[in-house]
Amino acid sequence: MTITAGIDVGTGAVKTTLFKVEGDNIEWLSKRISRIRRRDPMALVNENYEAMLEEAGITKDDVDYVATTGDGENVPFRTGHFYSMTTHARGAVYLADDITAVLDVGALHGRAISIDPLGKVLSYRMTSQCASGSGQFLENIARYLGVSIDEVGDLSQEADDPELVSGICAVLAETDVINMVSRSISTPNILKGIHLSMAGRLVKLLRASKVKEGKVLLTGGLAMDTGMVAAMREEMAKQNLDVPCESSPDSIFAGAVGAALWGAFRFEKLQGLGQLAEAS
Repeated sequence: MTITAGIDVGTGAVKTTLFKVEGDNIEWLSKRISRIRRRDPMALVNENYEAMLEEAGITKDDVDYVATTGDGENVPFRTGHFYSMTTHARGAVYLADDITAVLDVGALHGRAISIDPLGKVLSYRMTSQCASGSGQFLENIARYLGVSIDEVGDLSQEADDPELVSGICAVLAETDVINMVSRSISTPNILKGIHLSMAGRLVKLLRASKVKEGKVLLTGGLAMDTGMVAAMREEMAKQNLDVPCESSPDSIFAGAVGAALWGAFRFEKLQGLGQLAEAS
């Protein structure tokens, strides 16, 4: 039996998970998420980790492996670190069945990842640094429009005449939104237009990664945005990409889940090597 923790330090939030792994039996013991909002990410890591252990009723000494991902290289008590693309892939396979691709839409970028049934990364495509297809861009627009990020998804689905924004650069897209407000375009129509514009770029990434079967799982913060999920499905139909697109209630934890499960795998392998060395 292995007790393993996964810590995903993102740009917008810190996500932590705790698992008990025994062969093919995987039990999710605890999970925590904290929005950073100008707070110290490392302090949030410690708070989340301690609260998670307390909830599970175990101590730090009971944890066999602490795996980090994202910007978690500086977590002082980590055992190992995994690249975020591999952790999102592994987490996606755990969260949903028949997943052949992951669309990770985080605070600063979007990326399409083609994977095999075990969560191995086969290929990927990523948005550019100046892309308007990111969670931070959408949060900035929501703030400008005077709505909370939690309201965005529902408002977007109230749109009756969405107006698209520039899909090239966040600066140009923000200028488009300012012009829309001056023309009295409604908030739902602005938000739906942004969702559709973002989705259009993200679907192109999926097509470039040659996804043709199975399912696509949305991960990252925008996977929890119902308006974004709806826009993705619309754009996939429009671009004739006949692959189901899903979001799990735990999609935002995908990186932390994958880190924990890869950590358990690595721990078991290292244990096996140690036993072989002792036997010889």
